[in-house]
Amino acid sequence: MHQFVLLAVSFLAGILLQRLRRMPENTPAALNAFIINISLPAITFLYLHDMTIDPALLAPATMPWLFFGTAYLILRILGKKLMWTQATIGCLLLTAGFGNTSFVGLPMIEAYYGKQALGIGLVADQAGSFMVLSTLGLVTAARFSSSELSLRTIGRRVLFFPPFLAAVIALLLRPLDYPDALRSVLSRLGETLTPIALISVGMQLRLSSLNDSLRELSIGLLMKLIVLPALMLVFYAYVFRAEGLTLQVTLFEAAMPPMITGSIIAMEHKLNQKLAALMVGIGIPLSFLTLAGWWWLLRAFDV
Repeated sequence: MHQFVLLAVSFLAGILLQRLRRMPENTPAALNAFIINISLPAITFLYLHDMTIDPALLAPATMPWLFFGTAYLILRILGKKLMWTQATIGCLLLTAGFGNTSFVGLPMIEAYYGKQALGIGLVADQAGSFMVLSTLGLVTAARFSSSELSLRTIGRRVLFFPPFLAAVIALLLRPLDYPDALRSVLSRLGETLTPIALISVGMQLRLSSLNDSLRELSIGLLMKLIVLPALMLVFYAYVFRAEGLTLQVTLFEAAMPPMITGSIIAMEHKLNQKLAALMVGIGIPLSFLTLAGWWWLLRAFDV
């Protein structure tokens, strides 16, 4: 329960700071830089090192890859038909294409499925969502931004993306145990991600731009919260024939709201920043209703 309170308080604090104009205008950019360079690498360095590798967890590990690939195909077609700008398509790919599988996902999994299901959620987040974002997500951000970048430049950005470097180092260090002091430091730094990210999003949320982005926002949230999770249900339950608790938690993770870090990367690359903030700002509270519906549906059909 305290995780939900933290989400709400941090987000509202960001909105309040924006309204009161108590912080410099470039504060969100500074907060985003802290997240990308400190918070996210710390939590990645800690959790990827400790993650248990089990073939039975293939479904949650692969779901975010399939999810993003499906989102990419559909949104590219929609974007072309609806004559969206490159910035809007890129923004929706980084928000509707990635779920908040950790800071909303893990508390929701514990609330609906219990602590025994958290390991499945961690696999979906660390081996799935995070790795897709650090590779394909970063390539997408560079591809759809206004700057003309060579493949070499894009590749360098991916390789030297701080969370990606942290992931590589964490995997290389798996045979070694971290000292307790290092674990404590990494944990404390990683805990800053959720409040700082939501404060940043809250400071950039402009509800006055809701009417201008209503169609794109509606399509993006419909895709993220309903359409794409439904397609994952078809893929994993009826094509791949997965079943049991692992399948239910995997699909539940697929139904999570837009990823905060994905929206921050979209903002960093100037990909329709107002829409990116709206996708997270509207998507997270709305998901409290849609996730309850998905939990009921998954239990009702006993998938």
